[in-house]
Amino acid sequence: MTRRVAMISEHASPLALLGGVDAGGQNVYVDAVSRHLGCHGYTADVFTVWNDQEQPEVTQLTDTVRVINIAVSNQPQHKDALWPLMPAFRDGIGDLAARRGQAYDLIHGNFWMSGWVAAELRQAWSIPAIEIFHATGMTKRREQGDADTSPDDRIAVERDIVRRIDHLIAQCPVERDELLADYGANPACVSLIPSAVDTKRYRPMPQAAARASLGLHPDAEIIVYVGRVIPRKDIRNVVRALARLRGIRQARGEQALPALVIVGGETTEPDRQATPEIGVLQDLANDLGVGNDVRFVGRHQPSELYRWYSAADAGGRSRRRRVSSSVICCARVSRRSRPACPRGVGDGSHDPHGGAILEWPHPETRRPVDGRRSVPPSLSS
Repeated sequence: MTRRVAMISEHASPLALLGGVDAGGQNVYVDAVSRHLGCHGYTADVFTVWNDQEQPEVTQLTDTVRVINIAVSNQPQHKDALWPLMPAFRDGIGDLAARRGQAYDLIHGNFWMSGWVAAELRQAWSIPAIEIFHATGMTKRREQGDADTSPDDRIAVERDIVRRIDHLIAQCPVERDELLADYGANPACVSLIPSAVDTKRYRPMPQAAARASLGLHPDAEIIVYVGRVIPRKDIRNVVRALARLRGIRQARGEQALPALVIVGGETTEPDRQATPEIGVLQDLANDLGVGNDVRFVGRHQPSELYRWYSAADAGGRSRRRRVSSSVICCARVSRRSRPACPRGVGDGSHDPHGGAILEWPHPETRRPVDGRRSVPPSLSS
């Protein structure tokens, strides 16, 4: 007998084009998990807020997965504005299931708002529910401080979800520890399930072929950032690291400088109006003297990203909070022996594996590359 899962993901739809302000790793997770449930005899309905009116109400994503848009507003809403609309989201899911006579065996909540909806539907439908937060409010507030735009009651709601839900998923040991320490979760109700990589989608290809397909110079040194182009991703630090690398090389009498390619944004063609952070980054690069070495290429679907990873000599990441990033995993798979470099590029302080990370805004604080592979010698200043 086929069992059916209600996958709740209010802002992160598998149909969204990645790289926008609210379209990133959670979209990838929901897409991959719902698809692979089919391999285990489950079908999945992914419920998401109807933010793109060009999409139909129901999209058959695969033979076993449907994406169902629930209307909660007359106009698109950013993620942090969705919280007051969650009762309408909950009711829309319940009404649709009742009209179609659709019963579910399990609810899978994603993110805190959908976690609240999952807890509500668990009570209404009398079925088990599991939850993955993807990021908790306590961690976000601790790391972002005043820059955190979450609703004021987020943490209280998360604590309530922890009490009401049957089981929690943590993607890394740090996240598991946060659930226990910050939210008082029962250890027996928390499972550690690391993120994985779709090795059919993210696969290595020869660097020369990847660069030729993307119009990149075959001999250039290239750092690639893939992800959302928003302030909290702190791409500005990668730009600063690039400028610092220029300074170090010039002091040594060298002129060669890698190019930084930024993949992401609200549109397929880079647009400063649609993605304001592009303008901030370009202005910063110009001020630091590396404006000609930073290139924006817009956002691309996951099926295209392996080419960007394969074309790179290194990957740029800059996060002040702890990372269990699927981007780093995908980059390592796609680049084979070339590394992903969280928080910047090599700056002369080398770990035993040959690479280093520059931590801004305190460059005197350094830590080794998180990984077993080294930064290419040409990028290790």
